[in-house]
Amino acid sequence: MAMNYNAKDEVDGGPPCAPGGTAKNRRPDNTAFKQQRLPAWQPILTAGTVLPTFFIIGLIFIPIGIGIFVTSNNIREIEGNVFMYYGLSNFYQNHRRYVKSRDDSQLNGDSSALLNPSKECEPYRRNEDKPIAPCGAIANSMFNDTLELFLVGNGSYLTSVPLKKKGIAWWTDKNVKFRNPGGEAPLEERFKGTTKPVNWVKPVYMLDSDQDNNGFINEDFIVWMRTAALPTFRKLYRLIERKSDLHPTLPAGQYYLNITYNYPVHSFDGRKRMILSTISWMGGKNPFLGIAYIAIGSISFLLGVVLLVINHKYRNSSNTADITI
Repeated sequence: MAMNYNAKDEVDGGPPCAPGGTAKNRRPDNTAFKQQRLPAWQPILTAGTVLPTFFIIGLIFIPIGIGIFVTSNNIREIEGNVFMYYGLSNFYQNHRRYVKSRDDSQLNGDSSALLNPSKECEPYRRNEDKPIAPCGAIANSMFNDTLELFLVGNGSYLTSVPLKKKGIAWWTDKNVKFRNPGGEAPLEERFKGTTKPVNWVKPVYMLDSDQDNNGFINEDFIVWMRTAALPTFRKLYRLIERKSDLHPTLPAGQYYLNITYNYPVHSFDGRKRMILSTISWMGGKNPFLGIAYIAIGSISFLLGVVLLVINHKYRNSSNTADITI
């Protein structure tokens, strides 16, 4: 039986609907948003609008950079609390696979993740058929040199400088992100069934004799687990507190630094260093931010000058009435 239909009854080129049926219309609603009729504005970038922007950026960034750079360089040793850092060079903690090689659920004390770590930790997920705690490449490569500072007195007598090992981690890391497995049993029992990372000398529950600074909440471990953005970095190691306003934190004199060498750096052509520093409103001594501001401001100002010269030279040219950027 023949059937007549009108092309208008078809929907988006599909087959016609049966007589008496309801056509399914997939056409977007007739609104300004769905029909793309919203008003639009596109700036026309000309010399008159771009040149002031370059000059303004230069005039703002250069003074800010100079201020930050001078402030950073004015951080002098050694008044107030003194911060001891260890530094590494040519160590790429920002590598994608390295950054992902951890199990945050395990570090937060989850019992199931403790015995069954995330696959992101491979190849440092299991060892000797036991789950590694803490798992992953970040934990496995933890810095483990020991630094001791002594003041050399008369007759080469050494006086140990007290180094505070607590209070060096972020509060949110110490109290929120990192937790030991729950329970009232000794810490060693709570980590039963796990094994230490491959490169570690001792298991995680033996990092410190102070139980408030042991296991996953050990502050040296927490500081290391916060990865650095650049291959040359420093991490806080110890705090030297000022005991009295009448005496400097580190009096002038000769000091002896004793380093227990555990952390090899030759395999990645790296270097290690120790830094003593105070802090200012912008943190520790780090001229990078000030140099970056000065560089960006100078480049913007230089581009503004170059474009101004080009605009002045060609604005009356018969080929163009203005320079469009």
